Amino acid sequence: MSQTTPTAPSVVDLAEALMACPSVTPATGPVFDCLEGQLAPLGFEVTRFLAGEAPDGPVENLFAIRRGPAGSRHFAFAGHLDVVPPGEGWTSAPFQPERRGVGENALLYGRGAVDMKGSIAAMVAAVAQIPAEAGTVSFVITGDEEGPALHGTLALIDLMKQKGDIPDLCLVGEPTSVNRLGDMMKVGRRGSVNIWLEVDGVQGHVAYPHLADNPITRLVAMLAELDALVLDEGTDWFQASNLEVTDVSCGNPATNVIPARASARISIRFNDLHTGDSLSRRVTDIAQKHGGSARPIVSGEAFLTPPGAFSAMLAEAIRAETGVDPELSTSGGTSDARFLKDLSPVIEFGLCNATMHKRDEAVAIADLDALARIYRRVTLAALAGG
Repeated sequence: MSQTTPTAPSVVDLAEALMACPSVTPATGPVFDCLEGQLAPLGFEVTRFLAGEAPDGPVENLFAIRRGPAGSRHFAFAGHLDVVPPGEGWTSAPFQPERRGVGENALLYGRGAVDMKGSIAAMVAAVAQIPAEAGTVSFVITGDEEGPALHGTLALIDLMKQKGDIPDLCLVGEPTSVNRLGDMMKVGRRGSVNIWLEVDGVQGHVAYPHLADNPITRLVAMLAELDALVLDEGTDWFQASNLEVTDVSCGNPATNVIPARASARISIRFNDLHTGDSLSRRVTDIAQKHGGSARPIVSGEAFLTPPGAFSAMLAEAIRAETGVDPELSTSGGTSDARFLKDLSPVIEFGLCNATMHKRDEAVAIADLDALARIYRRVTLAALAGG
């Protein structure tokens, strides 16, 4: 028996309901109540749980699944309900969504409009139009993507493995479009490693340098060598890896004292010619050469979902609704796709990203409607086997 509803929910109404729930990362509670209330009437079995402790938790996560016939294909939507802090200077209340304009110029304002409650609303509206007989559909939704991401999607992946609910394909609703809806999808992402550097010296008076050992001098030499590295020239699918110095400090308030310690931090965004571990070892060797130490934290490895049937069916759905041929890209920062790629092939596609993380974040209402139709098309194609 079909699980569709007699009257499909309005995607803009769904988005407004989610956006009206304040959910600065890490998110818990009302916003998940809202999403569960949207999915349960569509026949989804909803599992919610908290993971982690302060300071990075607790984080709420939601896994919802509507099972199709035995042996049917499984298509997953993934995303996050947490948002970044709204900041000051909005022209309307950030958690009181507001519609402005009419017709094609109508916009919906509020935190999370594009990143990414609008996309999640489009997912819900899409599956409301898809009968359960078409196949298995799931939602993999965290409250910890904008934060440390330690207790969110990773915990959801563990749950899905325990349940045996491994999707055939996964679509993440990050805002990937640039100038107009449909002009870009992400088929991969560069990896990311942050490395904390320290050099110990001997404190002393600046007038007696022979009695001290200035760690800043050695740190500067270390950073100069790191900055001069050419990691690669890029690949067919990835831009060149880059290393950036993001902090330098010695915490010295005195003008006549050589400090005892100096520190710095670097960030490397890298392509699939490297791993986080290989780059960490390379930086550690250079740090030790200059009498320092390195403490790396790898937040994600580079990955690529090779262009093929999945990207082709998504591109066809985009063309059918927008007339746009999407660019297949690996640009930008990291997302939870870096974890989901270990579960199944994953592609990211969503709304225009021009206002994400900004004051007066807004989405075109026409784009919300079009995105719901695109998601419906690609879901049906994926469940049918492409």
